[in-house]
Amino acid sequence: MEARLPVLFTPRLILREVEEKDYLDMYEYARLPYVGPNAGWKPHSSLSETRSIIRLFHEKKRLGQLGTFAIVWRETNKMIGTVELHTFVKGFKAELGYTVNPAYWGRGIAVEASKKIISWGFEVLKLKRIECTSFTDNVQSRRVCEKLGLTYEGVRKKGYLNYDGTVHDINCYAITDDEYFAKVKNNEW
Repeated sequence: MEARLPVLFTPRLILREVEEKDYLDMYEYARLPYVGPNAGWKPHSSLSETRSIIRLFHEKKRLGQLGTFAIVWRETNKMIGTVELHTFVKGFKAELGYTVNPAYWGRGIAVEASKKIISWGFEVLKLKRIECTSFTDNVQSRRVCEKLGLTYEGVRKKGYLNYDGTVHDINCYAITDDEYFAKVKNNEW
């Protein structure tokens, strides 16, 4: 999976592969104590750590994963978050993940970016299933999944080992290719 990710567009966003030059914009939100822990990763402690994380995103591609998209606000060309299909199994499934700079929360950005990535996953990658999980107390992520029209499949008890060694229950959501294409056909996507 060494090929570059495509550049995708939505009305307000550009979705393109995360690049080294994004480290300042990423560090702006990744250092905040209430961002990463909601997604299962520790806040970044330095600019060099953020640069290392970006290099890790690229390394994952060498292991057969797709890579990570930067969410770029078109109006200013500022990188304001990430979205990805990780835990990728070619022709079968992947898991949706997203993070948005809190300065842009409440604007539907995670939904807008995720919809485009889900479409790419089903239409281009020919996936059969896309999952999304979140901690049970992460209300914002639950709302994103609901707005995307993902099906709530239940709680995976003790389903996530966090970076700090704690174990958490997680909500599980998913959409299948059949459900996605039915939504497209009915103009619900």
